[in-house]
Amino acid sequence: MEASIEFTILMPCLNEAETIGSCISKANTYISNNRLEAEVLIADNGSSDGSQSIARELNARVIEVPERGYGSALQEGIKAARGRHIIMGDADDSYDFSALDPFVERLRQGCDLVMGNRFRGGIAPGAMPPMHRYFGNPVLTGIGRLFFRGSVGDFHCGLRGFNKEAIDRLDLQAAGMEFASEMVVKASLVGYEIAEVPTTLSPDGRSRPPHLRSWRDGWRHLRFLLMFAPRWLFLYPGLALIVFGLLINGLVLPGPLRLGSVIFDVHTLLVGMGAIIVGSQVVITFFLVKQYATKAGFLPLGPRFDKFTNIVTLERALIFGILLCLIGISGLVTAFFNWSSLSFGDLDYSKVMRLVVPSVTTLAVGVQVVSGGFFWAILNIQSKRH
Repeated sequence: MEASIEFTILMPCLNEAETIGSCISKANTYISNNRLEAEVLIADNGSSDGSQSIARELNARVIEVPERGYGSALQEGIKAARGRHIIMGDADDSYDFSALDPFVERLRQGCDLVMGNRFRGGIAPGAMPPMHRYFGNPVLTGIGRLFFRGSVGDFHCGLRGFNKEAIDRLDLQAAGMEFASEMVVKASLVGYEIAEVPTTLSPDGRSRPPHLRSWRDGWRHLRFLLMFAPRWLFLYPGLALIVFGLLINGLVLPGPLRLGSVIFDVHTLLVGMGAIIVGSQVVITFFLVKQYATKAGFLPLGPRFDKFTNIVTLERALIFGILLCLIGISGLVTAFFNWSSLSFGDLDYSKVMRLVVPSVTTLAVGVQVVSGGFFWAILNIQSKRH
């Protein structure tokens, strides 16, 4: 629907009859006192307690959202909003819709996303469970800030404002509670102007338990953050494994390493080579995932990765991978002839393994590079077709 007013105050709703009237009344009072061109929009997610009737009686516009989920309700609400800017908040009376000045001011100044911060504004006693306040929210927010280099101090605040056109461009998809994280993550990745304002949080006015499930929804938020941060999920762990493997091999490949009464020999070499193989596969997975995510529009391309995609071709991957395979095969062939020179008799186990293990590792990594190169090329063919 084409925007025709300045603000939409959007509330997702699922059986909020006890509190939705208070929320709408506060929003209406704010609109009237500040003479805003605004509407109150309720995205109802299948309420069976008469929430819709209460909302309509208070002159709020109600749309029905059949697909269940916090994110589903908000997505449909955003589509239906008539305002150029949207301020969204839960309909449980935990946020004060009569105190929206900071959001209105920052949106009028041109911010794409304005986040509330409950830790700066104040959390009333009993408004947030201790597990959420001192562990869940700080940990998930810290991970989000680390992964996406953002400055948002409260990733999961339910009261936030945004420019409708800017948020539409993000193509938000999450149907559940992770919708809140998706909005902040994608806005950070594309470089939107994000502001943060203090917000108070009060105990909600419902007599029933909240829809939020701490461990389930916490995991869904964490999973989402990891999926949108392939560097932290694949690249950094993979590189760490490779560095660990190279360090171990540098110490024990020349010969057994003695530290006091402890001897590190070829068994330690196997561990190091295994770390290199696993780490190489994880790093290759990062590049494939990043390539797919950027082509599909899930992640922005970025200048450094754009340069990398112009350098890497199937032919170059094949040359490098086949070279590694040849080096590995040469080492195995050398080991075989050394064995044949002894009439296939007993070998010096420690000595021969220092040739066989690195050769097998080099061969395995070479095969990974070749197969990864073909997968990379397939992804590029797909993107060109689209």
